[in-house]
Amino acid sequence: MIPRLAERPVANPLYLDFITELRTRGFEGELSASYADRTVAATDNSIYQIWPQVVVTPKHADDIIRLVKVLREERFRHLVISPRGGGTGTNGQSLTQGVVVDLSRHMNRILEINPEERWARVEAGVVKDQLNATLKPYGLFFAPELSTSNRATIGGMVNTDASGQGSCLYGKTRDHVLALDTVLLDGTHWHSEPLPADDLIGIQQRNDLVGEIHRLLDGIARDQADLIAARFPKLNRCLTGYDLAHIRNADGLFDLNAILCGAEGTLGLVTEVKLNVLPIPRFSALVNVRYTTFDAALRDAPALMALQAASIETVDSKVLGLARQDIIWHGVAEFFPDDDGPAALGINLVEFIADDEAALENKLAEVVGILDDQGQAHGRSGYTVARGEAAVGRLWNMRKKSVGLLANMQGERRPIPFVEDTAVPPEHLADYIAEFRALLDSHGVAYGMFGHVDAGVLHVRPALDMKDPADEQRIRTISDAVVALTQKYHGLLWGEHGKGVRSEYAPHFFGPLYPTLQKIKATFDPHNQLNPGKIASPLADGLLKIDAVPTRGQHDRTIPIVVRERYAEAMHCNGNGACYNFDPDDAMCPSWKGTRERRHSPKGRASLMREWLRQMTLAGVDPVAESTHLRQRNGWLMLPARLGNTLGRRRGEADFSHEVMEAMQGCLACKSCVAQCPVKVDVPEFRARFMELYYGRYVRPFKDYLVGSMESTLPLFARWPALYNAVLGSTPVQAVLAKLNLVHSPLLSGTHPVAALTARGFKLATPALLQTLDESTRSKTVIVVQDAFTSYLETGLLLDTFELLRALGFTPLLAPFVPNGKPLHVHGFLGRFDRVAHKNAEHLRALAASGIALIGLEPSMTLAYRAEYVKTLGKDAAPSVLLMQEWLARQLDRWPARSASGNALTLLSHCTEKTSAPAAPGDWQKLFRHFGITLTTQATGCCGMAGTYGHEASNRAMSEHIYSLSWAPVIATHGDGHDLLATGYSCRCQTRLVDGVNLRHPVQALLQAVQIQT
Repeated sequence: MIPRLAERPVANPLYLDFITELRTRGFEGELSASYADRTVAATDNSIYQIWPQVVVTPKHADDIIRLVKVLREERFRHLVISPRGGGTGTNGQSLTQGVVVDLSRHMNRILEINPEERWARVEAGVVKDQLNATLKPYGLFFAPELSTSNRATIGGMVNTDASGQGSCLYGKTRDHVLALDTVLLDGTHWHSEPLPADDLIGIQQRNDLVGEIHRLLDGIARDQADLIAARFPKLNRCLTGYDLAHIRNADGLFDLNAILCGAEGTLGLVTEVKLNVLPIPRFSALVNVRYTTFDAALRDAPALMALQAASIETVDSKVLGLARQDIIWHGVAEFFPDDDGPAALGINLVEFIADDEAALENKLAEVVGILDDQGQAHGRSGYTVARGEAAVGRLWNMRKKSVGLLANMQGERRPIPFVEDTAVPPEHLADYIAEFRALLDSHGVAYGMFGHVDAGVLHVRPALDMKDPADEQRIRTISDAVVALTQKYHGLLWGEHGKGVRSEYAPHFFGPLYPTLQKIKATFDPHNQLNPGKIASPLADGLLKIDAVPTRGQHDRTIPIVVRERYAEAMHCNGNGACYNFDPDDAMCPSWKGTRERRHSPKGRASLMREWLRQMTLAGVDPVAESTHLRQRNGWLMLPARLGNTLGRRRGEADFSHEVMEAMQGCLACKSCVAQCPVKVDVPEFRARFMELYYGRYVRPFKDYLVGSMESTLPLFARWPALYNAVLGSTPVQAVLAKLNLVHSPLLSGTHPVAALTARGFKLATPALLQTLDESTRSKTVIVVQDAFTSYLETGLLLDTFELLRALGFTPLLAPFVPNGKPLHVHGFLGRFDRVAHKNAEHLRALAASGIALIGLEPSMTLAYRAEYVKTLGKDAAPSVLLMQEWLARQLDRWPARSASGNALTLLSHCTEKTSAPAAPGDWQKLFRHFGITLTTQATGCCGMAGTYGHEASNRAMSEHIYSLSWAPVIATHGDGHDLLATGYSCRCQTRLVDGVNLRHPVQALLQAVQIQT
């Protein structure tokens, strides 16, 4: 039996006193010292792991003012804080041993947009894509582009002076900051914007911290101008953080924001940002130039830059190879027409933009003419052109996903960030990268490369296993060598992603100006409380060292290899934060979107699982062996111990497992993470394993047994549907179910599926019948695999499916019902699931031996055969069951295409379906188009039901909240929903419950169309 894992206490009780004092002073946000929240905040997108003492989540700027005023009191002057935004930093910028100040959960309002003057004012926690989605109707956008734009916050961009694609055209974040509101350490909430001389003089006369800061910086700009000009490199990216070169801006105005942008929270806490925004280019195109070598792509970049492109991005063969294995390739394969031959080993994506379509086409004609004339010169192997927002967006999305794709390399060595954003003059880039590659090759290290060749910035991620002490030591060796290499080529170690833990190299680069940085830091932060150890320190040896900060690998290596392999779905999470996607119309992680709590995200749950496994190891327990033992023991004999442990839990006995369980219970098991996470973090899989072990110690809620046995009991109850429905719908039974945490339990359809189909002349797929079919009959026969939801709760849909197949000229047969086991897996009954899966797989393989295709209707149940079944039984033993539209789309040549009828319908796909089988919505579109019907796909997030999640009383409010984020607006704009189609049973159930709208399945709409046409 797994042990009780006591929570790790706060190391310094003064931090508990600190948050108690904050609450006393009226702090309105959340204050947490829970081990779960601290664990989730202990990592970012870097190799490091540092546990904070507490996590605070302010609701507004007043909360931050309260925080710094308490912090500066004498008794708390040894405490330290660090602001945190999207948690996407690659160098530990927001990690701290003190207080994490999370600005993303509440302070994420877009406060004001002025389209006439082209500016926007936002709180620090606003996500970049969130802002651009709001600006789009005005024809405006916030320019600096990032690969993490769907989760990176504006405050984080300011704090790292972020930039990315298009920086040569649009500049960095600093170039678009018009004003900042910053809480300084004396409690002043200061509004800073460029100042003319008269205003500066007035502020310098203040007898407070604000006055002192302005006097100091003005003196630096005046007295050290020559040294600054000589020391700062002439690069597009400059020196991020404490940017002395721009204290005076291009107009000669004093600009405090040049110092604050890129300061990584070491000088103050940014609360609001006023940003310059630009008109969206009306027309764009991408020329995808392919190369025989990556070196050729780099060396060709200057020639392409001469074509006056808006931006040029490059991707190497490693990233391209991984993209070919990812969901992203479905959208870009058309731009690689020769991919069946020698695959491109490098590409340059060359962007052209214009406000006039004719101008863009003229430019493209010129470019294409040059490329055609030069042919295979410069190592080019061909090119394609993408026009329009949709096509261009698909290619850019592949490029933006490069970081995640690299992280999905197989094996324990994975590409990691630590020297990934160096910058050199673009004309030196190819030679520099040649030496860089030679350096990595000398260490026998694989790597991937991509980046902004027009700016001389290439992201290089060496593949290391940080659990291996030898590889961990290479961080120092490679970093030191790269620092020397960048200096040789007059470049920078940090061209884009800030300094963070790499700040130890700051004196190297700033040289005689470093004492000036120290003085600035000491003035803003006299007690070194704001994110200490980053960029500059008032202490002689106060900067962090890259090999003296705890790493995730050091913690992970304590977990036995066999356990790491068993829980690989959690162990390989690299913290890139793709699951923090803000977009409500994206399927990725509905629980994160609904709660905005980091522990309720795939990254958060993976972090908790890794720590839980580590704690289990420290307690001397092997969770893999324990799982085996649980399945072999008699559960009834363990009941007394489980009861005792459960009573202890109710008495308040601490157990870290409870915090992990709370996060796991918030998961909807929609499996969007599996497909959309670049490293394939599979929360439902490791969640099920955790729940199996957790309930080996504690008593399960009775409702789990009801849900887990649903597939076995529904066929029995379906014999007496009226009686079952009457009993289930009665007030006493509903009250009992509510006590058991179940609400809105669905009723039976009222007719038995086998009886109803038999009455219409359809047959069961028995072995005896299958043996009688000749080859001609088999070619027109298909076997429909039942699932409990469709067969017993939506029998009418099953009947319509058979009628459609018959109308299309097929002979459909019904597979005898055998439980699929998906509900068992979702709730962690893994022993029972294993037995059910073996039995059902044997049954379906026997049917498939006839050579007749097997198809399923309900996406989540059908896709279990290629996910949970494959993991449990192995790929060869798992039966092949196609989604209905997958199979029908292969049969199109059987029927003549129909002319367009003018009818238009909209498809709302089940989230598991559109992420795990990304071509499935397109298959429906092909079918409908073939029969003359226009079918468009509607981008939606999760409906909030997700199987049984929305039927649990404790989840109902969150279920409806998730529904309100994406589905509710769509339903509201479509009236009775007759033109909307939904593939998921749970989605149709949710729309009935919340909005009283009955959505049709695509089968039903297609059947109606076929019947009309015939």
